[in-house]
Amino acid sequence: MTLDQWSNLFVYASMAMYAAAFVAFAVSFGASRSPEAKSRGDQPVLAGVAATATAQASHSQAEPTLAPTALEEAATPADEAARARALARAKSPQIEAELAREARGRGRRSRHAAGPENGATIPGRRAANIGMSLTWLAFGLLLVGVVLRGVWAERAPWGNMYEFSLASALAVTGVFLTISLRRDVRWLGVLVTAACLLTLGVAVLLLYTDSPQLVPALRSYWLIIHVTAAIISSGAFAFGAAVTALYLVADRAERNPERAGVGAWIAARTPDSATLDGLAYKVNAFVFPLWTFAVIAGAIWAEDAWGRYWGWDPKETWAFITWVVYAAYLHARATAGWRGRKAAALGLLGFACFLINYFGVNFFADGLHSYSGL
Repeated sequence: MTLDQWSNLFVYASMAMYAAAFVAFAVSFGASRSPEAKSRGDQPVLAGVAATATAQASHSQAEPTLAPTALEEAATPADEAARARALARAKSPQIEAELAREARGRGRRSRHAAGPENGATIPGRRAANIGMSLTWLAFGLLLVGVVLRGVWAERAPWGNMYEFSLASALAVTGVFLTISLRRDVRWLGVLVTAACLLTLGVAVLLLYTDSPQLVPALRSYWLIIHVTAAIISSGAFAFGAAVTALYLVADRAERNPERAGVGAWIAARTPDSATLDGLAYKVNAFVFPLWTFAVIAGAIWAEDAWGRYWGWDPKETWAFITWVVYAAYLHARATAGWRGRKAAALGLLGFACFLINYFGVNFFADGLHSYSGL
């Protein structure tokens, strides 16, 4: 077998691991929380409300309503819907029974484990751990496949759309795994593995080319500099867009719980909207300077290859549009009037522009960048 064939074999093996990881993450996501027993971050407060209600009932059996608690005093305006749900559930015998069962479960875990947060006893955690392990394995297999492709071609392995797609899936996974070393992001595993599997599927079925030759414009060290920055940016932008989409779902569920529907079920299995919003902002703010560098490096490369820095080629135009939209997103986040959902919509618009730059230009536009191998 040639190195190219070995590369393809490792890519196929990574796709199998991504598929298995997707299944494991899906099982974990479905089992992680019960919509009836847990309310998006309200659980610790809900337990306190129930405890307060029990204490008050023991001192005054004649009191017909639940007295004000610390929940009512400390909550912010953004938590109005959460407070209402928590107080309503604290009065429900069904919820009180759920809390009692959880208390008994915590007692059993404290006797049989080092602490109540033992991962093996948390619903869905075992499947999530399996999904993370499979994702690490898929990342390693895909990395080997990309390296073998580069060794076979004797150049950087991102000279056409097929190779760029492999590297982009690798970057998305790399960003996800890197962030997972500092915080628990297992709840995002379903979206990440699905996106990588879809990207690899499109690459193998529609974009594959076995020609290692590069057009003259790509035979430059700027291929490594410019495209590497673009690849890493693609992974971070995809991660940020996924978190932003979940933020919008969570925010809608918190504002209108009675109309959330499936969104409430999804939101109950992710962090609260404020956490999601902050994470998306941090990722996009981190990657924006790198995308800026990629655009500038592309302009320098264009001058070296074609004798001009900027020519409003379709690829250049959409790269600039993407930059402008993400700049507007960061500016909106820095102003009081454009936080939250409006800024999130800008973030998703920026990612849509990036996808047009990634796929649309190569499929539907002709220009100096029409060397994707399609």
